[in-house]
This record gives sequence, structure tokens and C-alpha cells, in this order.
Amino acid sequence: MRVETNVRVIRRNRQIAQYSFFISMAVWVAGLLITFTDFFENRVPSELAWLEVAISLVLPFALGLALFAVYMTNLWIREPRPEQATRDGLKGISRKSVLYHYHHNPAKHVLIAPQGVFVMVVRWQQGEIEVEGEKWRQQRSLASRLFGLFRLDGLGDPVGEARRAVDYLERVLEPIAPDVEVQPIIVLTDPRADANVEDSPVPVLYTDEKRKPNLKDYMRQQSSESGLPLTDEQLEAFEEATLPAGEE
Repeated sequence: MRVETNVRVIRRNRQIAQYSFFISMAVWVAGLLITFTDFFENRVPSELAWLEVAISLVLPFALGLALFAVYMTNLWIREPRPEQATRDGLKGISRKSVLYHYHHNPAKHVLIAPQGVFVMVVRWQQGEIEVEGEKWRQQRSLASRLFGLFRLDGLGDPVGEARRAVDYLERVLEPIAPDVEVQPIIVLTDPRADANVEDSPVPVLYTDEKRKPNLKDYMRQQSSESGLPLTDEQLEAFEEATLPAGEE
């Protein structure tokens, strides 16, 4: 299986997460030092008023930046990484397959294999997950829910995200391979995730091959052709249209 990963996007977002964290911490430390030291001594009232206003504005900004850093860390630094987990979960499928990471946003993970064309929506959350139709929710204690608000680790709308990814990829493929069907999959990358699924319109799979249902078994169960659903010419046109120059 060939894997095409947009390393520049990963590197950029990891740096954003790291810089956001350190900047927010620096602002918090500076604010605390100013507040609890003798910085305010020997200051005229006009200077004090300006400093108080500045601190009241900067500290909430630092909090927002810290929450943003946590959100970006969950997406781009937290292990197991989506591109690694999906690649490992697909080990053993046809060598003709091509796996794309972060080249087709909002279709962040795209697989073109003899079984068909797939978009994979990744969820990294752990613990018990209830799936009823299109509704996703986690079974957590009140304290865990409160901490989750600060970690920004909600499940969101995986089914809606999958549909948007399918729509996007179908529009990209329309002038190249208009008859190709794009199929959505939702994958859980954390081995500690435990999903109870009822009537989901999109298959929900684990990347861990020790869990059932898993990504590898699902692909093996799909009917496949001897080759890819795209011809060599169509695949080349698709990559020319979507991959950065020099990365095909």
C-alpha cells in the first residue's frame, strides 16, 4: 500500500499547538508575577488603571489560547496519531491501494483500494461511546464531563462530518471519474474506546485488529476487483489535481 501524507500540514499544526501552549503559559506567568509582586508600588493612578485593564483583557485571551492549544494537541500530537493508526489498521490489504492523509480537507483520510474509494472519519476518544443512529455520546461521570469542556474533547458529529467528506471527494472526482462511488467509514483509533452501535448509517470500526469490528476485517469482507476503481490515468489526474507538486 502506498501512503501519501501531507507532512507539511502535520508539522505546521504541531508547531501551532506547541507555540500556542507556551505563549499562553508565558502570558499567565507574567500576569501572575505582575499581580502578586510589588509591581504596582510607586505607580500613579493612571498607570494602575491602564495596567488593570490590560491584565483583565490579556488573561482571558491567554485562557482561550490555552484551550486552543489543548484542542490542537488532541488533534495533531496525541497518540495514536490518526495517520499511523489507520495505516497500521490497513496493513495486509492490496499493495495497489493508496492511502492519502490531509490532502483533501474535509476528507482528511482517503483510501483508494480494489474494494472501492473510502473516506475515513477518525475519532480518538476513549471510554464508552453510545451510537444510536446519527447521535453519538460518551458515557462519562459529571466530573469527567466538566473536565471534558476544558479539554474540548467532545465527539462532535461524525456522521455529518463523513457526509461532508463524501460530498467533497465526489465533487473532486466528478470531472475525473464520475461513476466512482465514495463510501464513508468512521474509525476509532484509541484501543481503550468501546462503542455500542445501534443502527448507524455509517460503519463504525476499530483500527485495532484485536477488536471487532475492525478496519482490516471490514476491508477483507468487501467485494473487490483485480485493480483499483480508478484507472492509472484517472489516478494520475486525481493526484495532479489534489497533491502538491512533487509529492505524487
